[in-house]
Amino acid sequence: MRGRGFRAAYSTRVNFTAFFKGVARVTKTFTLEAGPVRATGVPAVLLGAATIVVAAGSVGALAANWERLPETLREARQLAQTLRSDTPQLRS
Repeated sequence: MRGRGFRAAYSTRVNFTAFFKGVARVTKTFTLEAGPVRATGVPAVLLGAATIVVAAGSVGALAANWERLPETLREARQLAQTLRSDTPQLRS
C-alpha cells in the first residue's frame, strides 16, 4: 500500500529540544515599535498576529457593507465636529 519512503519519513527521530531552543532564539529577535508601544519577543509576535487578524476582519466588514460606507463616514465626521471643543458657539 505505502512504500518504503513513507515509512522512512515517519520513522526519523526529531530532536524537539533543539527545535524549541531554535524557535526561542528566533522569537527573541522579533521587535515591534509603533509609537509608544514597544514589544520584543513572543509578545511582539502575538501583537503582530493580532494586528493582522483585526485588519482582515476590518476589511471583511467593509467589503460586506460597502454600500453603507458613505453614510457612515458622513455621520462619523459630524460626530467628530460635535465633539470638538473649538466649535463656534451661538451667542445669546
